[in-house]
Amino acid sequence: MKALRSLSGLIDFDCAARWGSFKLAAQELHKTPAAVSQQIKHLEETVGFALFVRHPRQITLTDKGQELAVAVARMLQDLRDKVGALQQGDEEAVLRISTTHSFAIKWLVPRMHRFTKLHPSLDIRIDSNDAPVDLQSNSTDVAIRYGPVLDGDPAMLFRERLVPVYSPDLLAPGQGALTLADLEGHPLLCEKSNEKWLQLLNENKALKGRYDFSRGYSHWGVLVQAAVAGQGVALVPYGIAYGDLAAGALRQIVCRSAPFGHGYRFLVNPHKEGMSKIQRFRAWVVAEMDAMRRAMEA
Repeated sequence: MKALRSLSGLIDFDCAARWGSFKLAAQELHKTPAAVSQQIKHLEETVGFALFVRHPRQITLTDKGQELAVAVARMLQDLRDKVGALQQGDEEAVLRISTTHSFAIKWLVPRMHRFTKLHPSLDIRIDSNDAPVDLQSNSTDVAIRYGPVLDGDPAMLFRERLVPVYSPDLLAPGQGALTLADLEGHPLLCEKSNEKWLQLLNENKALKGRYDFSRGYSHWGVLVQAAVAGQGVALVPYGIAYGDLAAGALRQIVCRSAPFGHGYRFLVNPHKEGMSKIQRFRAWVVAEMDAMRRAMEA
């Protein structure tokens, strides 16, 4: 097995893989197509397998070439991120946060101004993505992720509770609040399936009603927005609805909660655990979560 002795072949390979063309890769790299082709040929000889299938007018990645392209693209992006951070100055000046779409839109972004007011010098970069995050990557400092609660997990921030919520617009004239007895008169909005609704209704001995479970949504944040828009009564995580409940855009039906074993965890890039920007952000998130927990339990 030959060792890689130059990164230039990897850069040419990454560019050609993205474009699917030696000619277009050459234009980006300010080389000739023949030079790019030759670099990749040397790389193929080194790794010992073909990276591209060469057709008369195009190139396509082989299966192994596709796998290597993913790894090389990630490596080069990490390198670009690190160079960019060093060019811009102190690594402590940039905080890269990864979290889910719903949490970013409905919880983090609406209150982020409170953190930036405390720490105005920090450059905040939020990546909202429901896919798993690589905490070894230099592109991520911290991640707040939603998932199953594990007892004794030191990363656990907040254990969620599912609550039924509705827009005040659903109230009839003179009606003070909705109760479980009113659910038959409204569409019941759910995330993906009605399983959690059935658990809540069973917990409150209210399964015998004729309910309309006709509307499902793929994300908690979208579900909360549907409830704010008055499309029905939604069963949602308290944390995702918290801002709208506090603002009065949503109200909560008083009832027993169904068992729910999910919550939010605070995860840190292991190479950056001791950095002050991480400690400051963690302390702020914990304080915000504690305030939300007190409101939920009140």
